[in-house]
Amino acid sequence: MSESKVLSVEDLQTSEAKWVKLKKCTWRDPDGKERPWEFATRPTRGSGGVDAVAILAILRSESNAFPPSTIIIEQFRPPVERYVVELPAGLIDEGESAEGAAIRELEEETGFKASSVIQTSPLLVCDPGMTNANMKLVTVDVPFPEKLEMPAQKLEPGEYITARIVELSKLAAEFKGLSSIGFVVDARLSHMASGFELAERLRQAKP
Repeated sequence: MSESKVLSVEDLQTSEAKWVKLKKCTWRDPDGKERPWEFATRPTRGSGGVDAVAILAILRSESNAFPPSTIIIEQFRPPVERYVVELPAGLIDEGESAEGAAIRELEEETGFKASSVIQTSPLLVCDPGMTNANMKLVTVDVPFPEKLEMPAQKLEPGEYITARIVELSKLAAEFKGLSSIGFVVDARLSHMASGFELAERLRQAKP
């Protein structure tokens, strides 16, 4: 299989766009002055008002055979022309709940089947200065009686996703290693790993 790369870039008329639309709005600031703003929107948003989900899968051993871990994915993202490390994620179908989408997308992208939903975040925005895109983070439980095994993915045609298991306590170190060989880490995933690392440092620093 050949290496993914961007072959060309050209302007796209909003009327021709399928997944992203460009809008211009006028808003009033606290001083009463009207200002223009440009932003991108998702035309795929359903009646539920939530575009997408990201999935934090907690892989755990019921017999303590391995440390608590999670699953991350790697895929080429043309807008940044790099391979990006992310949480499993996907758009929510019309009539589908965030939790249902999370369980479905996790199994499609990684092969793992969640046994239950641990928690669902409130509505989150990703880059509010540029887009109105939103999402929810769904944390799911994936227990194993004994050893950890990697199941087969159920990717759709045209999807090229590599799934990777990482111990939760080693996420930050994993990202540093991947960054050193040219990968880019999704900001939300990096923030989560940094928070986990900082919390552990603070816990160890307590007298």
